[in-house]
Amino acid sequence: MRNPRDDGPAGLVRLVATGRAESRAELARLSGLAPSSVSLRVEQLIAAGLFAEEGAGASRGGRRPRRLRLSREAGVFLAADLGAHHARLAVLDLAGTPIALSELACDIAAGPEATLASVVDSMRALARAHGYGDVPVRGVGLGVPGPVDPATGQVVSPSRMPGWNDFAVRDFVSAHAGAPALVENDANLMAVGEHRHSWPGLDNLMVLKLGTGIGCGVIAGGRLHQGRGAAGDISHVRILSAATVDCSCGHPDCLEAHASGAALADALAAQGIAVDRPSQIVELVADGVPQATSLVRTAGRLIGDVLTALVNFFNPDALVIGGSLSNAEPLVATVRGVIYERCLPLATRNLEIATSRAGPDASILGAGHLLLDHALTDTWIEDALTSAR
Repeated sequence: MRNPRDDGPAGLVRLVATGRAESRAELARLSGLAPSSVSLRVEQLIAAGLFAEEGAGASRGGRRPRRLRLSREAGVFLAADLGAHHARLAVLDLAGTPIALSELACDIAAGPEATLASVVDSMRALARAHGYGDVPVRGVGLGVPGPVDPATGQVVSPSRMPGWNDFAVRDFVSAHAGAPALVENDANLMAVGEHRHSWPGLDNLMVLKLGTGIGCGVIAGGRLHQGRGAAGDISHVRILSAATVDCSCGHPDCLEAHASGAALADALAAQGIAVDRPSQIVELVADGVPQATSLVRTAGRLIGDVLTALVNFFNPDALVIGGSLSNAEPLVATVRGVIYERCLPLATRNLEIATSRAGPDASILGAGHLLLDHALTDTWIEDALTSAR
């Protein structure tokens, strides 16, 4: 079925970028445009350096068509997934496929200006190091570990991000990078990445990110559900606990205050075991340290209790658990056990509970998919065509 978004210049580029079309005939069929109109537009896109035409594609009878692809000079996307102490950086082609990946040590508590400037500069350096320094950046995607207002691109009331509240992240990144910017909660990007990359046949997913904090992204009807920016934020759901712990939000006994990586690190420190990041907790569990194993099982029960209500309410096709703490098998097993024990049978009959298939690049892949939808606009393509004339 033809998508009306496919008949503009950005739609044609998107069809080639995603591999849905590799010839003029396929572009005409999928876009609904006349073959003559498609040929004219393709010639313009080739002249502008966005398309290249080469070799021969698959024949549907008759002469084999020449194959269309995006040219290297068409541009790249930059993407970053920010954590509390590090960022995952990537250069992606315009299909959203990573070309280069790297890690950057950074402290999000240093504040937005210093952190974001370092991240953008490091992404550009990564592009230069892999031979893409002369290629235009068409968009920048950024995942942050806090709620993001989708209308303004501002971070709103984040936990453990001092100085970031109401900071206009999207505007700052766009100005510093000189390209359109997309800013989204990291769990939301993970949800998009998992859905598009690993679960494309499912329409309704919950994707849980367990790391220093706790986040959840929701795919409803095949699309990311953002709400007003706080959709899926389960970190401040109040839980029942024998001991009261105050959360950074000012309320007692939020899920994050008891079951996040930061909370587990604090609990281990109180027992004389120092850890700097969630991955070290996973290592302690793998080494059979009883204090760590007991804590992650308790965290799993608390997380499972919260998810039970959500699974009954939303009835997802799959619950995907990612983030560094997802490698702690006792935690995941406990979450799974609580949900299957407490949820309605109809809600769990065909529910798949699995760990991330996309792995540490899930949020990067999600950023690439969203950039493909939002940054490849008719406006910038028309500008490219005008510049080529």
